[in-house]
Amino acid sequence: MMYWPDPGNDSDARAGTGEGEGAGNAPVNAPDPGRRLVGMAAPHCLGLTLIELLVVLGIAAVTTSVAAPNLHDLVQAQQLRTASGELYGAIQLTRAQAIARNERVTMTPNDPFGRDWSRGWTVFVDRDDDRRLGDGDQILAVRPPLPRGLQVDYSFTSPAPPQYIAYNGAGRSCSATNSAASRPGTLSLFHGGQIRRIKINMLGRARLCNPARERGCDGAATPS
Repeated sequence: MMYWPDPGNDSDARAGTGEGEGAGNAPVNAPDPGRRLVGMAAPHCLGLTLIELLVVLGIAAVTTSVAAPNLHDLVQAQQLRTASGELYGAIQLTRAQAIARNERVTMTPNDPFGRDWSRGWTVFVDRDDDRRLGDGDQILAVRPPLPRGLQVDYSFTSPAPPQYIAYNGAGRSCSATNSAASRPGTLSLFHGGQIRRIKINMLGRARLCNPARERGCDGAATPS
């Protein structure tokens, strides 16, 4: 830091040569509080004008409006993947429990009329073979309702409600009244224009597929 000497005071020159009163005791380069500092700029604040701020907000609003539909589609796609994966897992659980217990295990929608799988589902041991959860039945798993807007279509032999999926002790999909009767079918999930299907074959094996990418993944048409 440089100091600008006061031209009206020649004591600085005498201080350098040891002249003047008290020259031996005063520091040669001691700063004088009254002197001006060279190279120090006055502090100031930088900011945006109102016009600049409005332009930035406008650009942010346009960007958000463009990205919002894509984000909505991504959310729906993720919800569909999650729901189809959980439904597929519940079917696998029903089959595994039937094999482990060597008895028929049933899975039904949590709908009073036994039709709407989007209301969730319950896996249980149907002791009285009525395809409905009762007091004497043993509950194995329960799934709450699916996200709003997600629809499930059911296409099995004898599709009259209450709808159900049942497995016998051999791990084969069967009728609720006859464990020896095979019962293949398809569950279709629809959400945001996308589809996933779960197909159960004659042996009771389930397969999760995407009709947009895989062959042999046919099923119910998209609901209107």
